[in-house]
Amino acid sequence: MQVLMNLVLVLQLLTALVMIGLVLVQHGKGADMGASFGGGSSGSLFGATGSANFLSRSTAVCATIFFVCTLALAFMANQRSTAPAGESVLDRAAPASAASSGAAAVPAAVVPAPIAAPAPAASK
Repeated sequence: MQVLMNLVLVLQLLTALVMIGLVLVQHGKGADMGASFGGGSSGSLFGATGSANFLSRSTAVCATIFFVCTLALAFMANQRSTAPAGESVLDRAAPASAASSGAAAVPAAVVPAPIAAPAPAASK
């Protein structure tokens, strides 16, 4: 189970990095995709209109994979808990130390003993 959880975590990290890269490569409303590659849009890597469709679909696929990995990790982490079936965290009893009164849990304050002042020397 731990190996599967590590594989899903690595897949989630890779899709997050790819998704960050895809979002950064996409152009805004006023920018042209060809300008980021240094040429006109018709001479760009994906053609005049193909870049928007390819990048947006790739981003959607990465986001879907990221979401599925997140749900899988949450499910596996929940299954790893040692709670009996049908019992939630709220149903479990509090530990005895936490259930006792707060005064018993706090140790007594240590107060140093007063230091006696030396007696004045008797004058002759």
